Amino acid sequence: MIDFFELYLSEDCPYGDETTELLGIQGKGRLRIVSREHGVAACMDDLTTFYTSKGLEVVTCPENGAEFYPNDVIFEAQGDLPMLFKLWRVSQTFLSLVCAIASNTRIAVEIAHKVNPDVEIATSRKTHPGFRKYELKAVKAGGGQHHRNSLSDSILVTQNHFNVAGDFDRLKAMKKVEIEPRTREETFEYAALADVLLLDHYSPEELETLVPELRSINPHLEVGVGGIELKMVSEYAKHVDFIVTSSLYYSKPLDLTTKIRKL
Repeated sequence: MIDFFELYLSEDCPYGDETTELLGIQGKGRLRIVSREHGVAACMDDLTTFYTSKGLEVVTCPENGAEFYPNDVIFEAQGDLPMLFKLWRVSQTFLSLVCAIASNTRIAVEIAHKVNPDVEIATSRKTHPGFRKYELKAVKAGGGQHHRNSLSDSILVTQNHFNVAGDFDRLKAMKKVEIEPRTREETFEYAALADVLLLDHYSPEELETLVPELRSINPHLEVGVGGIELKMVSEYAKHVDFIVTSSLYYSKPLDLTTKIRKL
């Protein structure tokens, strides 16, 4: 199993901390990461585990999913000063990314639930290489769901699969069969066969009439849309069971700062 934090640290400090060593910094200290923005905590337990593995004591750490506000200390640890300096930038950058994802997920969920309390905001598997574990966890912390974690956990017949495999009239699988039709004709053709239809390139107005027609063919059919910008979430949420987006992974990092003091 890959230890991602060790990988991040090896990227940032492969051969030692030249500055801290030059200044002869030793002894015990305290590190505090402070937010300049309102946000939602994510992956705090993962960072805590890493600090503990380095012999540091974590003093302050909110629960995943908890909200914080400007000037709040969102992470505080104490112990060996040279180690705190090594972990400083990796920790701040990590939290700025995952907490931003959780924060924007929370916003998207709240917007969607105002018009449809049952709709799900879900993210795709288009994560950044080496960061999927934490991006997916951050989405959950913000109240979102995962459309697909990987190729191994679900079935999704996409347009490219159609282009290679051709048409089919029956699929038997232990997992739900999700189909992404290429055309309106295929949408109606596979409505009875699929457990889930993922529809792209339809306007909210089109879905308002299309989705009831599809459910008249298959009352148990789940319908989702993909590739939706967050500004359009409320419009699409009225008509579907879930909305798939990758944009949450590209959330602007939260503005955090770190203070280190000697004890």
